Amino acid sequence: MSDPKKIHEALADVMEDVRAVRKGDQNTHQRFMFRGVDAVVNAVGPKLRKHGVVVMPVEVIAREVDRAQTKSGAINYITRLTVRYRFTGPAGDGMDAVVAAESMDTQDKGTAKAMSVALRTCLLQALCLPTDDTDPDAESHEESVNPEDEIRSRIEQATAQGPDAVQSLGTWAKGRWPDWALDELRKRLATMRGK
Repeated sequence: MSDPKKIHEALADVMEDVRAVRKGDQNTHQRFMFRGVDAVVNAVGPKLRKHGVVVMPVEVIAREVDRAQTKSGAINYITRLTVRYRFTGPAGDGMDAVVAAESMDTQDKGTAKAMSVALRTCLLQALCLPTDDTDPDAESHEESVNPEDEIRSRIEQATAQGPDAVQSLGTWAKGRWPDWALDELRKRLATMRGK
């Protein structure tokens, strides 16, 4: 019978089994895609168990909480953590990873949210997990022959993302785009908001 694997060997096996975790969750306010802690743990957890690797937070090195008031007057608590995690392998040896994380919450869940972000970050970085999305540098784009087509395309993309994206594009486009494009953005925003 062979000796149990060292932690670096076991982590290499986990990395071999989990090749990527896609960005499958969407932020409801800014509409960007991200990899949530559940998606990462669901992808990585079974492989960690299969290869005898345990991951635990062993120390919160630093914790800082700030308050910020929103435009509506609500108070947001911004929690920043630096956390040390330990990966322990089948042979009993370990390897540490230190990560920083932050969260924002209006009540008492800021630390729990920041710990979730820290765990996700730790697993993504320690295991070098790509998104499996197309690398933005993998393609080169030629400049559009017709600038009007480019503007129409950007208006359509913003419309598909929702009223906040249309408003943001309109703010950016002032002074840069022709009047017809700004009028089109205003019309779409009014329609989307039912005005």
